[in-house]
Amino acid sequence: MIASPPSSEPPDPSEPAHALRAHSFNAAAAQYAANRPSYPPALFDTVEALAGRSLSGARVVDVGAGTGIATALLHERGADVLAVEPGAGMAAEFRRGLPHIPIVQGNGNALPVADARADFLTYAQAWHWTDTARSVPEALRVLRPGGALALWWNTTAPDIEWIAEQADRANRFFGVNTAAEPRKAADRTDQADPSGRLRFGRDKIRWSRRVPVDTHLANVGSHSAFLVAPEDRRSAFLEEERDHLLKTFPDGIVEETYDVLVLVATTP
Repeated sequence: MIASPPSSEPPDPSEPAHALRAHSFNAAAAQYAANRPSYPPALFDTVEALAGRSLSGARVVDVGAGTGIATALLHERGADVLAVEPGAGMAAEFRRGLPHIPIVQGNGNALPVADARADFLTYAQAWHWTDTARSVPEALRVLRPGGALALWWNTTAPDIEWIAEQADRANRFFGVNTAAEPRKAADRTDQADPSGRLRFGRDKIRWSRRVPVDTHLANVGSHSAFLVAPEDRRSAFLEEERDHLLKTFPDGIVEETYDVLVLVATTP
């Protein structure tokens, strides 16, 4: 279960490969929608607790909405949600699944949203695709006084043996020397706003889901680092992973375990 880039670091927006990886989701939008994990109710309880207000009735702008996994859950919590998504393929999949929720094209570096519009600005698995020198001022512009910027990621649970072993195999696949560069803890607090303008509260919620091995492999393959890899190498890796997984889960049902890292900062 590769829930974050295999190197354990988010893509660097200044690197040439960043745009290629960002756009890779559009051709795999249906795969993404069908196989990516959702989020537990406790995540949204935590967002509300850290923000000091309810999502119900709140005006929420969900940025990098993708196929709408988080958007749908925010809507179910009673939020008035506007989705923002840069990718045409992902947006098309969003509209197929959530035709009743508005979505506009844009990204966190230049939000197509009026000043002081939002009570919450949310990023599910998406903040690391932004340039914080631009996305932080945009968040402060779009949020109302007392509004909350909420960021979260489903991350791998490294204390579970099979997950750690899979992550090591993926790192080797991508040429990361795990002996020379030990895996870093999944704590993005400093990365969220390197300028220090925002003070983030932080929490982590563990949850799991049980899925067929094919769903798990499709989930792994839907991450950008795999999507841009040569197809023959990617396919070979995933077939080898199937063999590894069936040794651990002989009934073909994989228990994926996630730690959702959530960061919330409120505006003055």
